[in-house]
Amino acid sequence: MTGSARALAALTAGLLFGLGLSLSGMLDPARVRGFLDVAGAWDPSLVFVLGGAVTVSGFGYALSRRFGHPVLADRFDLPQRRRIDAPLVLGAALFGIGWGLSGFCPGPAVAALSTGARPVLVFVAALLVGMAAHDLLRNREGAGTGAPAEP
Repeated sequence: MTGSARALAALTAGLLFGLGLSLSGMLDPARVRGFLDVAGAWDPSLVFVLGGAVTVSGFGYALSRRFGHPVLADRFDLPQRRRIDAPLVLGAALFGIGWGLSGFCPGPAVAALSTGARPVLVFVAALLVGMAAHDLLRNREGAGTGAPAEP
């Protein structure tokens, strides 16, 4: 398959994902914080979004196991590591804390860039700085030992 077909498929998937996030209310940080506030004014509406996402994802994953490779690629890119370790737990905790404080998750934040709202711009800028810092630290870690950094 050509690169342009892959790019078109990626663009279509991204637009569909962004539309779904917008329609579900995931671009509204107040709604997300309301969903995460289980001890206060809890807004359970995003439970349906979560349920739908898990259902579609589970169906897609089960379907992928029946095929040797995706239509537009040579192989599926599935995680190889299955170990639960300190970096995974720390990363998940940081992700959850950031999500709870800001009301943004990376996917919805990128989709919300279309609004031009200052909090979104600040969040995405901080996200990019954090990703760059992670890569810098990972590369420095691998360079000090002579071994490649873990994926």
